[in-house]
Amino acid sequence: MKPQLASQDDGGFTLIELLVIIAVFAIFLGLFDWGVPPGQKRKAQHVACISNLKQIAITYRLWENDNNNLYPMAVSVTNGGAMEPLASGNVAAGFLVMSNELSTPKILWCPADADGVPAANFSNLNNSNISYFTGLDITNETSPQRLLTGDDNFAIGGVRVKSGLLELSTSIAIDWSAGRHHAYNSHFWTPVRDRFVGNIGLADGSVQQVTTALLQKTLQQTGQATNRLAIP
Repeated sequence: MKPQLASQDDGGFTLIELLVIIAVFAIFLGLFDWGVPPGQKRKAQHVACISNLKQIAITYRLWENDNNNLYPMAVSVTNGGAMEPLASGNVAAGFLVMSNELSTPKILWCPADADGVPAANFSNLNNSNISYFTGLDITNETSPQRLLTGDDNFAIGGVRVKSGLLELSTSIAIDWSAGRHHAYNSHFWTPVRDRFVGNIGLADGSVQQVTTALLQKTLQQTGQATNRLAIP
């Protein structure tokens, strides 16, 4: 008969204990982004947003080349454009007609946008999957300073604008609402009205980061008394 060995506690983890530790660690990883400082994360989101807007500008040019030098907002639905639905605030309709040129609907959503989610495909695309407005008073790039696209998180009188048609006069007091892009050079003496910045894409294909003050100036430089925007 073999002698029985006395049971010993070797101090190691049991399988159940190990699984519990892994689960707790995973929860903490979900709560905290350990590898990316908040400032770097915001910067990466901002860069991605600018890249999206530049790709959208290129998309308009590609579509224009095949449609008599006109953008979708200047072409009736009966002729393959999206003039009528865009005029009612249906931003998705304008991008749907350009789906072949866009290649993916994911570029229509800003990574810093907490109000919606990107669309997995064009068949499911709607306004909630879009972070950018569409300028309606533009036919092509021949009016380079007019508003083509940009962040949609405008606020008037401190109230976020709603989805639909937005008509902005050059004298209206408009601001960026909180929660999208923060000004990286902001300090405690920065005016409250310039706490946030946004991105504006112009008809010439350029994308500009603008504060509230510059936003007012951008509206004035379009040369129009009123600027019509379709807000998703």
